[in-house]
Amino acid sequence: MAKSLLFFCALGLASAKSKPHILFLLADDLGWANIGYHRTGAQTEDEKQGALEVQTPVIDQLVAEGVALDRHYAYRICGPARSALLSGRQAPHVLVKNVAVTAQNRADPVSGYAGIPRNMTGMGVKVKEGGYRTHYTGKWDAGMATPEHTPFGRGFETSFLYFQHANDYWNKKTGIQATGEITPCLNAFHDLMIENATYRGPYKGADLTDACKHSYEPTPSCYEEKMFEDHSLEIIKNHNASDVEHPLFLFHAFHLLHTPLQVPRYYYDQIEKDVISKGGKSFDSENRRLLMAMTKYMDDTIGNLTKALKAKGMWDNTLVVFTTDNGGPIYVPGSANNYPLRGGKYSDFDGGVRTATFISGGYVPAERRGKVHEGIVSVSDWYTIFSELAGVDPTDTQAEKANVWLKEKGLSQLAPVDGKKGQLEAIFSGSPGPRATEPLFLSGNALLDFPYKLVTGKQVYMVHTGPVFPNCSTISSVKAGKGPDFIDFAVLEKKVGQNPQATRTKQWSLPL
Repeated sequence: MAKSLLFFCALGLASAKSKPHILFLLADDLGWANIGYHRTGAQTEDEKQGALEVQTPVIDQLVAEGVALDRHYAYRICGPARSALLSGRQAPHVLVKNVAVTAQNRADPVSGYAGIPRNMTGMGVKVKEGGYRTHYTGKWDAGMATPEHTPFGRGFETSFLYFQHANDYWNKKTGIQATGEITPCLNAFHDLMIENATYRGPYKGADLTDACKHSYEPTPSCYEEKMFEDHSLEIIKNHNASDVEHPLFLFHAFHLLHTPLQVPRYYYDQIEKDVISKGGKSFDSENRRLLMAMTKYMDDTIGNLTKALKAKGMWDNTLVVFTTDNGGPIYVPGSANNYPLRGGKYSDFDGGVRTATFISGGYVPAERRGKVHEGIVSVSDWYTIFSELAGVDPTDTQAEKANVWLKEKGLSQLAPVDGKKGQLEAIFSGSPGPRATEPLFLSGNALLDFPYKLVTGKQVYMVHTGPVFPNCSTISSVKAGKGPDFIDFAVLEKKVGQNPQATRTKQWSLPL
């Protein structure tokens, strides 16, 4: 207890008995311009059209009641970014590529698998040490080779998840449009799992089907995001809010807005009607319409989760964190938009690594609500922020012990935690924060020393997109074989098609 109090005194935030509930919301492939609060002040016709299409009223209100983190940086692709987030390391210190889940190096039982190395401690372990009840919902993509690699092995008491980059929202299989690859299992297996104290294995419920795919209900029961939402709502409902020694830590990782672009028909129809009713034009891109409908679905889900916390009487002591794993993909079929930033997913330019992020909830000091924090925050900082809130030391002693053995075997050492202490205190006080005086290592090709940034090497998807994207010119370019196409296509774990034309398979392409 004394140690816990010591950490809270260092933070200057609260006593140990007032640890906040934490709702961590992680979007997938969200573009900078695919969120409402980045669409204010529209001047041109295209800017106004884009603002009408992005419908995120819940998110916008949460930002108005919270703090927008204007300079939050992640990594350029999802698996490494998620591994960085969960382990508290910069991505180059934990994982640099989207490695196939079946990849292995038998000579290294610690780091020889996809995802976070086996002996690195996850943020779930840290907050659990501090008394939190820990739960995980949604996309994982941070390792699955051994039980220690999964959410349960990383400190989450329960989880309802899929392991890979993506799956089909309806049938839960790992199709090519979901993963961007043809797997050794020919994309045929279901990727939907459950982990808790009594069962760890595949989901076997009635909704492991796409039977509701053509339903006109707003939230059909077999739509994966509906299943994830129901799971998280149940966790909130069952949490003992009166037990102040064991607050809630709920990590809700959306599948949205990652491919395949799939959404209930109701949202697909409604987004068009809403835009036209407000004076906008019809969508001239099928992919953009799908993505905007999916964005509205995500926003409604966030609304339901926050309403549940309020109904439970937990909101006044809740910290909500919203971020995304990387910048939006501007290739087809990803179809996100990072306007006015340059580049997209797979790129080290800001469109690929500067992510839409904010905090909100009743735990945010009243005097900071509605503000913008301009200090540099890294995706690796959340591990340390949550450790401090939980009143535990963020140092990874498990990794330090493993390094003794790794050194004896001549294997790569595990990097120490990169997350900076004092970030939340800086956000709450409005100070620049601990990263104001040193560069931020983004990747092997990029270094941020604000207001300067060094980007080297060959960078894909490095263009600027307009206020409305993808658009008619995008369609013409793709039809002419000039891209932008997906460059990371793989067949049986072998990368193929490094030129744009090679990835233009009929199976991979979606309507524009």
